[in-house]
Amino acid sequence: MNSMYFTEEHHLFRQSLQDFLKREVVPHIEKWEKTGQIERFIWKKFGDMGFLGLPYPEAYGGSNLDVFYTVVLLEELQKINSGGFAAAIWAHMYLAMTHLNKEGSHDIKQKYLAPSISGDKIGCLCITEPFGGSDVSGMRTTAVKKGDSYILNGSKTFITNGVYCDYMVVAAKTSPELGNKGISIFVVDSHSEGVSATKLDKLGWRASDTGEIAFDNVEIPASNLMGEENKGFGYIMQHFALERLIMGVNAHARAEYALDYAIGYMKERHAFGQTLDKFQTLRHNLANNYTHMEICKEFNYSVALRMKKGEYVVKEATMSKLQSTKMADEVIYDCLQLLGGYGYMEDYPLARLLRDSRLGPIGGGTSEILREILAKIIIDKKSYKPAVDQ
Repeated sequence: MNSMYFTEEHHLFRQSLQDFLKREVVPHIEKWEKTGQIERFIWKKFGDMGFLGLPYPEAYGGSNLDVFYTVVLLEELQKINSGGFAAAIWAHMYLAMTHLNKEGSHDIKQKYLAPSISGDKIGCLCITEPFGGSDVSGMRTTAVKKGDSYILNGSKTFITNGVYCDYMVVAAKTSPELGNKGISIFVVDSHSEGVSATKLDKLGWRASDTGEIAFDNVEIPASNLMGEENKGFGYIMQHFALERLIMGVNAHARAEYALDYAIGYMKERHAFGQTLDKFQTLRHNLANNYTHMEICKEFNYSVALRMKKGEYVVKEATMSKLQSTKMADEVIYDCLQLLGGYGYMEDYPLARLLRDSRLGPIGGGTSEILREILAKIIIDKKSYKPAVDQ
């Protein structure tokens, strides 16, 4: 336990979470990986334990705990070797629920945030579109004001929890002529007339439901607008720092899991009269990879600390995701190689881990997009500021 960042309370929380995951989640992972559907009961168990409300206000059932409880949760979720299950949980908690908490009215928080914390409702965030990818400002989905309602039309894709969710946090253009200055954020009941979802078949994250969503003249009450009309782009951008740090933490945690597994395998596997951990080439390769993982982990912890202090860490969080996801792919690839033929077998964990990890440099803003953002900050001296008060 690193006392620079984690207290005894964090350590006790980690132990409690590890016990819970081992007892309540791990026995079901193989089934969920095969069916591609996480059963509803586990969400309620997470809610009953208070895990879904870690950073959220006590007024809505949360615990109002610091960001390092989130770090612990993310790290332990990666170590049960189901990127899809982990993604379903953190996409609900830190994508959908973040917008509810920051931009939602009191009524919206009572209707959607409180049951999200208790595990009675599952949410998703709908931003990416089939023709837009990482280009948020180029979205085509529209919400046209009509009396006391908005009429929503368009489509979204690659939406985690998009098929089995109860509500969707949806970005749409309310003033298309204003470009990215004309985007608004709404909460939409997933069972509303005109909403349909199609499940996508993925390389990894097999346990989670990833959907393509269509909105066909969906009527939304005007009260479901979150924050101010046409301010949605700023809300989205503001929360990207948290999402990127989350994906950076996920990456160092799964790399650490792969390394620890590989070390255990090397100590037991014999070749040419000795265990694999005695061969210098293998030892040094693993030492290099462990170093790369530890550097990313330490950097991610420092970014989390700055976020805890209230700093706007868009540059650092972008670096976190860019470097940590690249590192994780490389480390897991090398760890799989250390297992030889067994690494390629589904009976061993690294095949799934390799597939799941590959989404890291894609989701939440591709590495190519992140490099351009960093180039603007570093070379062009562009300054990113919070769009709204935190």
